[in-house]
Amino acid sequence: MWFFNSPEIVFGEGALDYLDELVGRRAFIVTDPVLHRLGFTEIVAEHLRRAGIELAVFAEVEPEPSLETVRRGAGVLRAFAPDWIIGLGGGSAMDAAKAMWVLYERPDIDPASINPLERLGLGVKARLITIPTTSGTGSEATWATVLTDTEAGRKLGLGSRESLATLAIVDPAFTAKLPPRLTAETGIDVLSHAIEGYTTTWHNDFSDGLCLKAMQLVFAYLPRAVADGNDMEAREKMANAATIAGIGFGNAMTALAHALAHPFGAVFHQPHGRCSGLFLPYTVEYTVRSDNSRYSDIAYALHLPAADEMTAATAVAGTIRDLMRRVGLPISAAEMGISAADTEAAMERLCDLAEMDYSIVLATRIPSHNELAELFRYVQAGRPVDF
Repeated sequence: MWFFNSPEIVFGEGALDYLDELVGRRAFIVTDPVLHRLGFTEIVAEHLRRAGIELAVFAEVEPEPSLETVRRGAGVLRAFAPDWIIGLGGGSAMDAAKAMWVLYERPDIDPASINPLERLGLGVKARLITIPTTSGTGSEATWATVLTDTEAGRKLGLGSRESLATLAIVDPAFTAKLPPRLTAETGIDVLSHAIEGYTTTWHNDFSDGLCLKAMQLVFAYLPRAVADGNDMEAREKMANAATIAGIGFGNAMTALAHALAHPFGAVFHQPHGRCSGLFLPYTVEYTVRSDNSRYSDIAYALHLPAADEMTAATAVAGTIRDLMRRVGLPISAAEMGISAADTEAAMERLCDLAEMDYSIVLATRIPSHNELAELFRYVQAGRPVDF
C-alpha cells in the first residue's frame, strides 16, 4: 500500500492574485534575507493586506537551513500564533517553513526526528502555503524537508506526509528575475527529480507520467529560460516542470544521484542543484547495469535511440551532458575546481555520508563502499562510468 500526495495548486500568470481571496486572520511569511531585501516579501504582503490578513515575517533562512534556524523561527511563530504559514523562496525557505510548522503544532518534537512514520496531527493551529521563487526544488509540492545539522556537518533528509503544503502558488513572475546561472542550476535539479522519480524502486503508475512530462519540459524550455530571462513562456513552462516533477518524485522518491549529491554538496559547499545535475548522467550509466532499469522508456519519450537498455542509457546520459553544456553547467568535479587530491582527502567522509543517505536504498543498483569511491573518482575526472 502506498499513497499519492499533492497540494492544491494554483498556477500560471497572475496565480498570486489568489491570495486576495484568502480567508484567515494572521499569516506568517518564512523567507530568506535576499528575497526580503529585493521586495518579494512585500509583493506577497500586499495581497494578504487586500484579504484583510495581519502578517509577520521571518526573513532569516539561510541556504541549506539549519536546525538552529528552524528552532528559532518556530519560537517567533509561536509568539505570533498565525493560522497560515507561507514558505516563500527556494527549497530552503519552503523546507524551513515545513519544519517550523511541525514545531509550531508539536513543540515537543525534535526537528531532526521528523519522519513519515510518526503521526503529527498537523493542521489544528495553521495550514501551509508554499510559493516558489525558483524553478527547481519542487519543494512546494513535496513533503520532503532537507535541513542541515551544523554540528555533525551533514544534511538531514526528513519529512512527513502531513507537512505537505495545503496550497502551492506557482506564479512564473517570481522567476523572471533569476540570473542565468541560478536558472540553470535549479532547472537541472528539476531534471534530476524527474529522472530519478521515474527510475527509483518506488516508482508507480501515478508518478510515472508526471516525471516523463517534466523531463520533456526541461529539455524543451530550460535552454530558452537561461538564454533569455524575459522569455515568459519558457519561465512558465519551467515553473510548471518544477512543480510537476515535485509531485512526481515526491510520490516516488529520489535515488543514487541525490545520495551522492547530498554529501558532495555538504563537504565541498556546492549548491544542491549543481550537484544533483552533476551526478545524474554518471548514475544513469551505473544503474543501467541492474536488472530493472527503465531508460528505454525515457529515451523513447525524448526521441532518443532506444534499441536496448544500454543504448538508451548511453543516449540519455549523453543528452543530459549536452544540456548541461548548453546551459553552462560543469559536467565534472574538476570543472568545479575540485581536484583529485581534494576528492581523495574527503573520500571516506563522502562514502560514509552517501551510505547514510535515505536515497541510496531506492536505487535499482546499490553500490558497495568501494564502488561509491569509484563513482566519486569518475565524477571528479569526468569519465563515463563503465562498471
